[in-house]
Amino acid sequence: MSGSQTESNVAAVVCVPTFRRPTHLEKTLASLAHQAEGVNFAVVVVENDSERREGKVVADAFLKSGALRGVCVVEPQRGNCRAINRAFETALDSFPSAEFILMIDDDEIASPLWLLEMVGGARQSGADIVGGPVVRSFETAPDRAATLHPVFDPGLSFSRFIPSLLGSGNCLLRRHVFESFEAPYFDLRFNFLGGGDMDFFKRCRLKGFTTYWSNDAIVTESVPAQRMKARWILRRGLAIGAINYQIDCKRHPSRLGRSLIFIKNFLTLPLSALRAVSMFQRTRCLLPTLHPICVATGRNLAAFGFSPSPYKQAKQTELDAERLTAHPSM
Repeated sequence: MSGSQTESNVAAVVCVPTFRRPTHLEKTLASLAHQAEGVNFAVVVVENDSERREGKVVADAFLKSGALRGVCVVEPQRGNCRAINRAFETALDSFPSAEFILMIDDDEIASPLWLLEMVGGARQSGADIVGGPVVRSFETAPDRAATLHPVFDPGLSFSRFIPSLLGSGNCLLRRHVFESFEAPYFDLRFNFLGGGDMDFFKRCRLKGFTTYWSNDAIVTESVPAQRMKARWILRRGLAIGAINYQIDCKRHPSRLGRSLIFIKNFLTLPLSALRAVSMFQRTRCLLPTLHPICVATGRNLAAFGFSPSPYKQAKQTELDAERLTAHPSM
């Protein structure tokens, strides 16, 4: 991006929350630095590890070199929603002229035309929100069951208006969308469970905001071997079910609403079995077949207070690994 740009002509801001992925973050920022010209943009990197700050070191190097312009801030309170909220708030405050606020994860690589396709999709469609495909790049050769699993589905196959986005890993929002909500934008109840993005986009839909799918605005996500294991995939299904349940409870807090949710939970179990049969007929693989059952089970477990915390567990796993490295006898 040209060094002559000023804050007043920044049209878009790309938000990148990060936690202990310095190698991946470097690839993410490099892909942003090599975007095709046509959109004046800045980046906001949010370091969610106030102790190591490895991501901040990487981001500062890009900013100081002039490869990218923007800011890097540290969010000391950990959690997915806290980091994303800090990114959005910083983007809105630091670049008041920017009409488009985008987000990409720190394990994703933007295609060279990504920014042009996202902003172009918003301008041509007039949509308030734009999403695009997240194509998976498996770090080790995946088996057939993993490639067919819904968790790794990149999304739709052609550009069009859609009801709502399901995730924030590849998204654009116009500034006026945020102006319709009070901060924090992502509900902190989803901070460690995940699903704050799904909840936010559902609230956007209820407010009447339109969403467009730009099928050529591609980002590629690196999938580590750990996430290809059956245990992780099954747990992800349970988490999706818990997220869906929590969103329903938030939208229908009354006694009648809770009664209807109870009935819905009860019905999801036999319906999930039917979906599982359909999935098996299509895939002939056990792992994707179990996904509808895992989602339904996750809903029902959440109703009894058993909800996973994948983001919290991931961070705790890293901390435990550090302690074992420092004290091998533990």
